[in-house]
Amino acid sequence: MGLRAGVLAVDAGNSKTDVAVVTDAGEVLATARGAGFRPSAGGTDAAVATLAGTVDRALAAAGVPGVSHVSACLANADLPVEEARLTAALEERGWGGTVEVRNDTFAVLRAGVTEPRGVAVVCGAGINCVGMRPDGRTARFPAIGRISGDWGGGWGLAEEALWHAARAHDGRGAPTALARTLPAHFGLPGMPDLIEALHLEHLPPARRHELAPVLFATAAGGDPVAGAIVDRQADEVAAMATVALTRLGLLGEETPVVLGGSVLAARHPRLDDRIRALLAGRAPQAVPRVVTAPPVLGAALLGLDRTAAPATAQRRLRAHYGA
Repeated sequence: MGLRAGVLAVDAGNSKTDVAVVTDAGEVLATARGAGFRPSAGGTDAAVATLAGTVDRALAAAGVPGVSHVSACLANADLPVEEARLTAALEERGWGGTVEVRNDTFAVLRAGVTEPRGVAVVCGAGINCVGMRPDGRTARFPAIGRISGDWGGGWGLAEEALWHAARAHDGRGAPTALARTLPAHFGLPGMPDLIEALHLEHLPPARRHELAPVLFATAAGGDPVAGAIVDRQADEVAAMATVALTRLGLLGEETPVVLGGSVLAARHPRLDDRIRALLAGRAPQAVPRVVTAPPVLGAALLGLDRTAAPATAQRRLRAHYGA
């Protein structure tokens, strides 16, 4: 068998997968991008088979048959039992000597901090929060929807906006410009038309995600109902971050709070300002920052942490990704 690289880094989200093959010195030998990772939709075997195609392309491009360690940050790895199942599935592939599977939110966190210490809140299609300390302690939430106490993310914001707009139209709720701006986004005259189009799937369900930016624009225009929804999202982000900091004993220490995902990365002023104001009151030592580095960098850094690579390797890797 030929030369083995140091780390195979995998960041597999719902919509896409990024893979990087990295040496112990932090040099990126090859990368590959593939389809999303959704074991909840087609089962673990099918999801891992799809992932395998992307990994095999990266290993082939790197010219190595495998690695010392696989650092995989995977969407839908929300519970310990799911992490164990996915770890076993990746071990069977024989890509590396050791395998560590984490939820993909950990990749966002590690990409945004200089050491494995801090808290991250990711608000994209859904919402999640994790925290870690260098000694291996972590804080996390199940993050599997309303049954685990979650609220928000792009999908949840769109649903909430639709709920208020429908009730405003028929008189059950307070008036809101959302009753006009949501259907107008799709070129429809009113809420009855939008409700019908969504129910009969004349508009593909995935297009509901387009309504979150409409919500933020409506809130920025001064609509009180839309503004209240945005404020609630800020409250959720601040609450998750504060709880994670408390669980890790970091509430009284200066600690980075990394904000990631499409909703937070958009830097909507009302949302961003309220999150920072709430954290200043609840966790004064928290240092919020929006992460722009790709999550696969975080997966690779977690791998280098595990293999005890030198600091120079981490700096070289960060430089490769411009972080």
